[in-house]
Amino acid sequence: MRILLVEDEESIRDVVKLNLELEGFEVVSTGKGWDALKLFKDQHFDLIILDVMLPEISGFDICEQIRLTNTEVPIIFLTAKDGSQDRIAGLKRGADDYLTKPFQLEELFLRVNNLIRRTSKSPENLPEVVEFGKNKVNFRTFEAVGVDGPFLLTKRGNAAQAAN
Repeated sequence: MRILLVEDEESIRDVVKLNLELEGFEVVSTGKGWDALKLFKDQHFDLIILDVMLPEISGFDICEQIRLTNTEVPIIFLTAKDGSQDRIAGLKRGADDYLTKPFQLEELFLRVNNLIRRTSKSPENLPEVVEFGKNKVNFRTFEAVGVDGPFLLTKRGNAAQAAN
C-alpha cells in the first residue's frame, strides 16, 4: 500500500514516514504543495496524509484539486489547525478524516488502516483476467500479454519484459 505524506515540518514528516514504513507501507513524502499535486498526478497512492498549512498552496486547496479528478482515494488531514471550523472546512473539501497535532502515532495508524480497509478493492471482487483490445492481464499470476508479447508484472504494477 502506497501513501503520499504531505507535511512541511521535516521532523514530523520524517517520524511519520519512518513509522509508516515500519508498519509495512511504502511512503512517498514531500513538504511542498505543488510537488504533492504533481506526485499525485504522476503516481498511484492508496491514501494521502495531508497537512493544512503548507508553503505555496494550502492542504485544503490540494484536497479540492485531488477531488476534482479522484473521489475515491482516502485523505486524512494531519494538522495543528484544531478549531471546529477548520475540521468542518477540511471535511467539506473532501477529506475522509481529520486528526490534529499533537497526535498519537497509534491513533494515526488505526485511522490509516481503517480507511485503507474500507476503501480498498477486495481481491474477491476483482476479475482474475481482464482483456482489452489485443491486451490481456491476469491479476492472480501477474502475467500480461500485449502487442509486443508477454510481460511479467510486479504487485506494484511495474512491468518487466518476460525473458523467453
